[in-house]
Amino acid sequence: MTQSPSFLGLPGHLAEGGLPRAVILSACHGSAYPGRESLSASAPAAIRAASQGDAPLIEHWDFDLGAPLFAGGPITCVDVGDIATSAGDAAGNRARIAAKTREVLAAMAVPILIGGDDSVVIPFLDGFAEHGPIWVLQIDAHIDWRDELHGERHGYSSPMRRASEMGHVQGLVQVGMRGVGSARPQEMEAALRYGSHLVTAREIHADGVEAALRHIPAGAKVVITLDCDGLDPSLMPGVAAPTPGGLTYTQAIDLIAGIGRRATIAGFDLVELYPAADVGGLSALTAARLVVNAIGAVVRQG
Repeated sequence: MTQSPSFLGLPGHLAEGGLPRAVILSACHGSAYPGRESLSASAPAAIRAASQGDAPLIEHWDFDLGAPLFAGGPITCVDVGDIATSAGDAAGNRARIAAKTREVLAAMAVPILIGGDDSVVIPFLDGFAEHGPIWVLQIDAHIDWRDELHGERHGYSSPMRRASEMGHVQGLVQVGMRGVGSARPQEMEAALRYGSHLVTAREIHADGVEAALRHIPAGAKVVITLDCDGLDPSLMPGVAAPTPGGLTYTQAIDLIAGIGRRATIAGFDLVELYPAADVGGLSALTAARLVVNAIGAVVRQG
């Protein structure tokens, strides 16, 4: 695993054998479609680099969180670097991502995965099989219910379809859809038949984040999966499929904080940053701040 630079300059382990509350890890590759390379393979490095400006400020006041990142206490998050993945080894990538997720959960920590494209979400969720039941809150412009594409059933168009088939996944809340995307009518029908709660970006703009949070049972264990194109491209231009009308930064962090208060954040991932399409590093900076908010929410939950 790589370790330089770490996210926010966080250590790779805590001193004196301390147990972390959260563990950051990253996966550059998942299950690519035949003949295609991931546009997001360089995203973990870009997000870690974007976080370096805040590295000396960990003890400063964070207005998103209402206190310093670790609420005045000791550092309780570590960055263990990249999982060893490669573009041509989809099955091996899935196995290693799931295994590392299980390892973090076995240590009673919350895994925070930085992708990589949306295909890394499937083995990440699979890693919770012995730690369920879980709910999944997805922030995304798309519903990701393709059964297969080009013969691949574990690609970036299928994570919520595969999640619906996992016995430890109790329910799905999908937030941020808008415009015309990848969903075919039959995929919408499959999502609704399963019972997924679909909350469009327009509903969030009209009714606030409670339009999504109300579907999460109080006290549930929730894995938040955040596709960068779920946010509006005015602040997250570095994505493969920019679509107007997405969530604001404040709505996204309010969803993260709301889950931390209403339920328990059992895991978090951020995927689908496309650094080559970024504008002035804005997307990477926004992505890094979203990860900071996830860490803060985990630190503050019981």
